[in-house]
Amino acid sequence: MTPTLIALHYWAGSGREYDVLRPLLPGANLLAPDLPGFGAQPVPPGFDYSVQAYADWIAAYIQQQQVTDFTLIGHSMSGKMALALAARQPEGLRQLVLLSPSPPAGEPMSETARAAALAAYGKPNEAEKTFREITRQPLSALVRDRVIADNLRSTETAWATWLLKGAREDISSLMPQLRVPCHLLVGAGDTSITPATQQRLTLPLLPTGTSFEVVPAAGHLLPLEAAAEVRQVLG
Repeated sequence: MTPTLIALHYWAGSGREYDVLRPLLPGANLLAPDLPGFGAQPVPPGFDYSVQAYADWIAAYIQQQQVTDFTLIGHSMSGKMALALAARQPEGLRQLVLLSPSPPAGEPMSETARAAALAAYGKPNEAEKTFREITRQPLSALVRDRVIADNLRSTETAWATWLLKGAREDISSLMPQLRVPCHLLVGAGDTSITPATQQRLTLPLLPTGTSFEVVPAAGHLLPLEAAAEVRQVLG
């Protein structure tokens, strides 16, 4: 059976962040949708941008794709959404891979940093600055341009609602419902959500036996900066 991977992107990103990983998985069915309000994905009527609303959307997407046996990958923002979905114990979920996930109980962020991120919306110079700040590995001009373009095509509501609400949501009470093997990866040079933060706020809430790996010389964008390491943990 061809393994299916449902790969979810980071805040202000899109599914094409997994384009670097795709060639390393020639025998897999890698599905990397844009999430509502990001990339090219329209927002459904009545969508409230909560973590659970995104989990509902992802569950519906999986059903539409007629996927019955899959690995779920969540990166940064979508790591929290992947955790919320995994806690529902969906049929067919075999493992959960978390790449620098937003911690279940809330993402540490100062109000100064939150205000700066809100004010950065739609500004090309800020998008380029963010790219430089969250990466540690040298990436091609094409990849850089795509990351910046994805930042700029995020909708303002999706951008702001995550910062003001989603990143603050506490879904920690759901974590005892996780019933699948979990793997946690973070870049050693990730300053957005540091390895120490993941070890303190995320790892203790995951199932016993969860693997925790710090990827040397990588920043926050693991699928772009450390695709080989991500591939390895997928088995």
